[in-house]
Amino acid sequence: MNTRATAVGLLAAAALALTACSGSDTASTEPSKIRYSSSEDGVALPITGLTAQEAAAKLADATGVTDLGNPADNTDACSGKAAGKSPGPNDCSQLITTDTVSIYEFDKSAGAARWVTTMKKTGDWRQVGRFALGWTARDQDLTSDDRRAELVAALKKATASES
Repeated sequence: MNTRATAVGLLAAAALALTACSGSDTASTEPSKIRYSSSEDGVALPITGLTAQEAAAKLADATGVTDLGNPADNTDACSGKAAGKSPGPNDCSQLITTDTVSIYEFDKSAGAARWVTTMKKTGDWRQVGRFALGWTARDQDLTSDDRRAELVAALKKATASES
């Protein structure tokens, strides 16, 4: 009987120890970072889906490279709020510029469409949902048409669940 009680006690202690260890996972204890946009009536709405930074990582993976070449967050170039100014109606949510492509993230596809329509005057711009992809900075003109098409297709695939 003492052996049985000892075994039950050890099992209970082991279960308690495992529970305590599993509760120390930092991913589960850190609050999630929720991004917000403002609706036309000023109400904060959560933004779901990929960020431009996450899109850059997915595009690199889809095209078989580690990264798209010197990724940099240049959000302040397309967002008044990020630049410490008054936010504008055409502001981007995030801009990641790489040697291969610039990835502009917007709250809604209408923002990306406006941006692409305006910027097409300066070079090659393509819209994929809430994203605008541009090839007008750095050495992006060296990105082949085939690679550009591959990036657009990969982003469409990565954002298919957002539609």
